[in-house]
Amino acid sequence: MHRTYQHLIGKTEINRDLILLLVIGGLYSLGIYLSNTFVNIYLWKQAGDYITIAVYNLAIFIFQPVTFIIAGKIAKKVDRIIVLRLGVIFLSLFFLCVLFIGENAATFNFLLGSLLGVGYGFYWLAFNVLTFEITEPETRDFFNGFLGVLQSFGGMVAPISAGFIISRMTENVGYTVIFTISFILFILAVVSSLFLKRRSAEGNFYFRKIIQERKHNKNWKRILNAHVFQGLREGIFMFVISIWIYIVTESELSLGMFNLFFSGFSFVFYFLTTKFIKQSKRKQAILFGSLLLYSSLFIILIHASFVTLIIYGILIGIAYPIINVPYASLTYDVIGKAREAKELRIEYIVVREFFLNIGRVASIITFLIAVSLVDPETVIPILLVVFGALHLFIYISLRKIYLTSPQKEVLIKDQISDEKNR
Repeated sequence: MHRTYQHLIGKTEINRDLILLLVIGGLYSLGIYLSNTFVNIYLWKQAGDYITIAVYNLAIFIFQPVTFIIAGKIAKKVDRIIVLRLGVIFLSLFFLCVLFIGENAATFNFLLGSLLGVGYGFYWLAFNVLTFEITEPETRDFFNGFLGVLQSFGGMVAPISAGFIISRMTENVGYTVIFTISFILFILAVVSSLFLKRRSAEGNFYFRKIIQERKHNKNWKRILNAHVFQGLREGIFMFVISIWIYIVTESELSLGMFNLFFSGFSFVFYFLTTKFIKQSKRKQAILFGSLLLYSSLFIILIHASFVTLIIYGILIGIAYPIINVPYASLTYDVIGKAREAKELRIEYIVVREFFLNIGRVASIITFLIAVSLVDPETVIPILLVVFGALHLFIYISLRKIYLTSPQKEVLIKDQISDEKNR
C-alpha cells in the first residue's frame, strides 16, 4: 500500500518495502552501536596495544569485500533477502563468539574480525542493492536522510546506554548484557525481513566487467576514486578516536557520552540535510562538510581532553550528514544511469564496496607499519593529519560528475534560480 507523506518530501509516494528497509536499518544500527562501539575497548583492555586493535579491524576490511563478491554471486542466483538474513545471522554469531571467548578475545582478534567482516559483507551487499531497487531518484534523498536519522538515533541512545550498563556492573556482566541485547535486535531484523517482497535475479555475475566499466564511464570512475579516498580516511579513524577517548577518560560511560553528542547532532542534521540540500547543491555540500570534518580534527590534536573530544564529536556530527546524504544519493544516481544498470546493479554495488575497502585495508596496513617502526604517540597524530585530509579528495573526485551534460546542468540551475527569484 502506498502513502503520501507530503509534510516530509512533498508529493512523493513511499511504498511499504521502503519503510520495512528503514526499520531493518534502524534495528541494525541499534544492535551495532550498542555493542560494536565497545568491542575495540574490550580488546584494548585485554591487550593494551594498537596492533591488536588494528589487526582486528584489518580482518574486518579484508573479509568484507571478499564476502561482498560471494554475496553478489548468491544474490544473482537466489534472493537478496536471503543474503540480508545471512548477514544478520553472521553478525549475531560474532557477538555470541565474543561472549563465548570472553577474556581471551584479544588472542582471537583476527578470527573475530573475520567473522564480523563476513557479516558486514552479506548485510551491506543486500541492504545497498535493496536500497537501489526500492528507492527512486525522487525518494533517494528522503531514504538516505531518514536512514541517517535512524542511525544517528541508534548512535545517540545505544552507546550511552551501553556505557551506563558497563559502568554500573562488573565488566563481564555488563558486556554480556549488551551483547545479548544486540543479538535480540538482530533477530528482530531477520523477522522484519520476512515481510519484504522477494527479489530474485537471474544471470551471471560480471564482476570484472563492471571494474573495466571505469574505462568507458568517467562518472563511474570518479565515484570509485571517491570511495577509495573515503576508505583511506575511514580505515584509521574508525578505531583510533574511540581508543583515544578511552585513554583520556578511562571510562566507557565517557565514550558513550561522546557518541551521544556526536549522534545527537547527526540526528538533527540528517533531518535538516534531507530537507534543505537539493540536487543542484550536492557537490557544494560535500565540499563544505569535508572542510568542516578535516578542520575539526585539529581541536583534539592541539589538546586532547574530554571537553575537546566532545566538541570534536559535535562538529563531526554536523559534518557527516552534510557529506553523506548528497554523496550516497549521487552515487546511486550515477549507478542508475550507468550501462546495464538494471541487469548488473548487484555488480555495481559490489565493485563500489570493493574499492571502498581497498582504501580501508591500505590505510590500516600503513598504520600497522608506522606504529611498528615509530612510537605510536608520535606517529598517530601525523597519520591522522595526512589521512584526515583525504576526505577532501571525495569532492575533488566528484566535482566533474554530471548526470546530464555540463551545459544542461548549468541551464537547469539557472532555471531553478530564476523560479526562486520570481
